[in-house]
Amino acid sequence: MHIAIFLWGFTGLLGKLIDLNEGLLVWYRLLISSVAIAIILLYGKGFPQLKRREFWKISGVGILVMLHWVTFYGSIKLASISIAMICLSTIALFASIIEPLVNRRRFDYVEIVFSALAVVGISQIYFSDVTASSGIIVGVISAFISAVFSVFNKRLTAHHAPLTISLVELLSGLVFLTLLMPVYLTIQPTTKFIPGISDLVYLLILSLACTVFTWTISLQALRKVSAFTMGLALNLEPIYGIGLAVLFAGEGNLINFDFIIGALTILVTVVLHTLYKFAKIYRSEKKYRSENNVPLP
Repeated sequence: MHIAIFLWGFTGLLGKLIDLNEGLLVWYRLLISSVAIAIILLYGKGFPQLKRREFWKISGVGILVMLHWVTFYGSIKLASISIAMICLSTIALFASIIEPLVNRRRFDYVEIVFSALAVVGISQIYFSDVTASSGIIVGVISAFISAVFSVFNKRLTAHHAPLTISLVELLSGLVFLTLLMPVYLTIQPTTKFIPGISDLVYLLILSLACTVFTWTISLQALRKVSAFTMGLALNLEPIYGIGLAVLFAGEGNLINFDFIIGALTILVTVVLHTLYKFAKIYRSEKKYRSENNVPLP
């Protein structure tokens, strides 16, 4: 479980090291990852059949995944790994607002308070370094998009195998980004289109180790640990990411007092939100079991 989370934390560092703009970086990541998953499915149970409506639903989510990756790496290029990772940690808090809207449920006002506290932390970081303001805004947009597709992905996983969802999402993201690339390169011009040897190595690590491999071992971990343990451990991802940024990307001088206060505010809020959410789930399950005479495990 922690190997998977550590490797996810590594994605920020790899995004900084790869000398391509965020659009091309994501294009290569989508290409390599989708080919790898297609090979796994080809030599496994084969490609499953999907109804046209389900295919388009999954494809739509795949476009959101692509946009999340582009904005995440855009945040890194505009600001730093540390800022992008801290912004990414607000995904669960965004989801607490988006999920009730999508599933037409009542809002939990305690979770809204947690979200407000996260905004306070982001604001603290925003004003700690005005030169990183663009990166912070793009990073928050990335977290918001991730929260949206996570809510829809939760629905999809109830009906389809994870690898099937991943392949369709990656391929749809790849096709859409390919169609979008001429416009994108007009807005974000670059002179480098083909990755060098070091870039190719980093892309392979990013695609195979940090995408395909981590997805597989995280699913295996969920067979041994509870969803609560996994959810709580995921809060370590920005810590791993920032630690790697300080050690290998020389970002220690970017972390000032205001950044630390803002980051701690966000991280503490995320941990408390996770504890609150799972306590609420446990109380709900306990009530259900009590009303239906089902013994607690």
